[in-house]
Amino acid sequence: MVTLSRGASVPALGQGTWYLGDAAAIYEREVEALRAGIEAGMTLLDTAENYGDGRSERLVGEAIRPYDRSSIFLVLKVMPSNAYGTRLMQSLDRSLSHLGTDYLDLYLYHWRGERPLAEMVTAMEEARAAGKIRAWGVSNLDTADMEELWAVDGGRNCAVNQVLYHMGSRALTTVFCRGCGSTMLLSWHTAPLAQAGQLSCDLLGNGVLREVAARHGATPAQIALAWAIRDGNTIVIPRTGCKEHAVSNAGADAFDLTAEDCAKIDRAFPPPMRKESLHIE
Repeated sequence: MVTLSRGASVPALGQGTWYLGDAAAIYEREVEALRAGIEAGMTLLDTAENYGDGRSERLVGEAIRPYDRSSIFLVLKVMPSNAYGTRLMQSLDRSLSHLGTDYLDLYLYHWRGERPLAEMVTAMEEARAAGKIRAWGVSNLDTADMEELWAVDGGRNCAVNQVLYHMGSRALTTVFCRGCGSTMLLSWHTAPLAQAGQLSCDLLGNGVLREVAARHGATPAQIALAWAIRDGNTIVIPRTGCKEHAVSNAGADAFDLTAEDCAKIDRAFPPPMRKESLHIE
């Protein structure tokens, strides 16, 4: 479990939903996958208003319908164009309707837009005061953005920064987030397994990862996830539409990597030694 700055305790392993809900032919299979993950302990579900123009939100709403709402931790991202003034509340209400709930556990500013961060903070705080969100955070903000946010009145109420994070992509933004004390990390949906985007680096086919996995009796995917949550301060949200994979992902927290394991992984995927731009795909 990871404790957020606002006091909530959430699973270190959650479920992402990017691209889920888009195909009617596999809709029920995806619902089953999300429910299998929930049953296996991955009760944190992450989605966004722009995923499939609301289709992902509706999928999540259907998946969580049989469960006590208080047992589910819902994370939603709002686009920058809707993250200020009355637009945020309007967008939030639309998303809540899609999800079939009256509140979010965590609301994230999806990426850095052109408007001042202070406007986003004000709108987020108003939504929290109205009881429609329990906490708020950001996504895809680099170190300079986070430093700017920290200087805004109320900016330190930010609970998380959701960034791309895996063995092959760990920009020094993560150092800022870990050092600031009240911001956690959430890695992107396929990012913990490095299976998407320009930085895809075939983690699961890497010989070192396979060696570590064999020693622990785990799959390479489980070791990649176990590595990502090793510090107790990081939440990962792998995405899958397959219930068997969801159950396997949920089992990753059973594996404790040794210092030797982590050293071998660092040699195979060296961490950055100087500041670099935050990777977003």
